[in-house]
Amino acid sequence: MIALLQRVSQASVVVDGETVGSIGAGLLVLLCAERGDSEAEAEALLGKLLSYRVFGDDAGKMNRSLTDIAGDLLLVPQFTLAADTRSGTRPSFTPAAAPEDGRRLFDHVVARARKRHARVETGRFGAHMQVSLTNDGPVTFWLQFKPKQTDNGAAVQ
Repeated sequence: MIALLQRVSQASVVVDGETVGSIGAGLLVLLCAERGDSEAEAEALLGKLLSYRVFGDDAGKMNRSLTDIAGDLLLVPQFTLAADTRSGTRPSFTPAAAPEDGRRLFDHVVARARKRHARVETGRFGAHMQVSLTNDGPVTFWLQFKPKQTDNGAAVQ
C-alpha cells in the first residue's frame, strides 16, 4: 500500500459540487492499494501514518504525530499513486490493485482509522474528486508497505 501524507492547515474533497470531506489542521492522506496488498499492509500503513511524527513540538522539531496533536485526518483514494512511469509518455496502472480490492482495502483503512482516531473524513472511492488543500510547511511524505515475500517470491497473505 502507498500513502502520500501531506501536513495541512485545511483540506477538502468535492464530488459533483458537494463537499464530501473537509478537515482543519492535520493530515491529508492519498491512499493506494497495489496488487498483492492485504489487510496486513493496510494495518501497517495506518499504524505508521497515525504515529508518524510530522508536527512540530515546542522547539519546532517534528516530534509530534497526528495522534499526539489530535489532528484531523482526511483519507482520499488515489489509484494513480501506483502508476508505472518508467517507459513511454503514458502511465501504466498495472501495479494498482483491482478496483474491488482497492475499495475493500480503502474501506478497511477507513473503518480501522475511525476506531483509532477521533476525526476522520474521506473522499469517495471511484468518484471524480476535486481535492483542495493548504499544505503546511510544505511537508509531504511518501509511505509504502509492500507485501512480505516468501523464498519463492510469492506474496505472503
